[in-house]
Amino acid sequence: MPLLRIPHLAALLCLGLTACSGSEPEPERAPVPVVGQDVRFLPERTEVEAIGTARAATSAEIYPETAGRVTRVLFTAGDFVRSGKPLLQLDARQEQLAVDAARVQVREADQLLSRYRRIEDTGALSESQIEAGETALASARVALEQAQTSLADRTVRAPFSGHVGLTEIDPGDRVNDSTPITQIDQRGTLYVDFPAPEAVFNVLRPGQTVQVTPFSDPSRTLEARVVATDNRISQDSRDFIVRTAITNAKDRLRPGMSFRILFTRNGETRAAVPEEAIVWGGEGSHLFVVRAGKARRVPVTITSRRDGLVFVDGAVARSDRVIVKGVQKIRDGQDIRLVKPAAATSQDVRVRPAGAAATRATGADGE
Repeated sequence: MPLLRIPHLAALLCLGLTACSGSEPEPERAPVPVVGQDVRFLPERTEVEAIGTARAATSAEIYPETAGRVTRVLFTAGDFVRSGKPLLQLDARQEQLAVDAARVQVREADQLLSRYRRIEDTGALSESQIEAGETALASARVALEQAQTSLADRTVRAPFSGHVGLTEIDPGDRVNDSTPITQIDQRGTLYVDFPAPEAVFNVLRPGQTVQVTPFSDPSRTLEARVVATDNRISQDSRDFIVRTAITNAKDRLRPGMSFRILFTRNGETRAAVPEEAIVWGGEGSHLFVVRAGKARRVPVTITSRRDGLVFVDGAVARSDRVIVKGVQKIRDGQDIRLVKPAAATSQDVRVRPAGAAATRATGADGE
């Protein structure tokens, strides 16, 4: 191989190195166009949902006062009855005879005392005999009242005005004081009781309202007023019972119905940004804010979502502007240029639980 080629190759290498050493620096990148939006600070809202059960404002299960044979049933299931109306009649022949006998005793005692008083001034009777006659009359009157009470107990009456339910009692049945006759409900107002989590114990107070929806009519939403809360928290379930009242003026609701309970609680004020501003990476979620013409990366923790907004914890100031379009094209510290957003297109808003990976729809800038 001729030795003259070696210097020739060396000259070429030197020429290449000279060219490299004399190359011009790469030009700086132009600011990236992005769309920004002011950060909003809103109260975080917690929605609490529960299942409640209705009961009548006044309700009672009716039992007879004494044992006996049923002679008449004086109501039909579903009837509205007034307070004191007879519902059931028991055989009362013995009790009626006892009342009649007691009345005879009262009349005899009264007649005897009257004779004593007519001859009281003659001195034929002692003072003790007069007192004995008065005592006998009083005793006879008490016996009459007892007989009348026993007779009244043979008729079962409505304790208050309301609607009566079904009964399994028929004439001829024998009942006693532990035999249920029927249920009576005063259902003009219904109580809806539901369990609420311990976290809202200081939020639900008498006078406040919650929304209730009957499962029998999901299209109907009612306002229920809180009338009372339980005085303790369950150690097992960590909740407490809330009692609310709803008006049942049209009598469309019934005790025992199930209701869906929904109420909203305003919590701590937090930064709220559009969902498309959130970027997910290996270290979690973050967003970019505009500071001094540059994009600054701010790590955040998502606490909740509402109506297309994400509530976050992080070093976000009220004066910041968050980048909502173009976040995929920038890096921390990069120069940016704010532009006006393009015409909005309709997008589907999907609600996802906090912590789930965010899915951004493709916008006008193609991100």
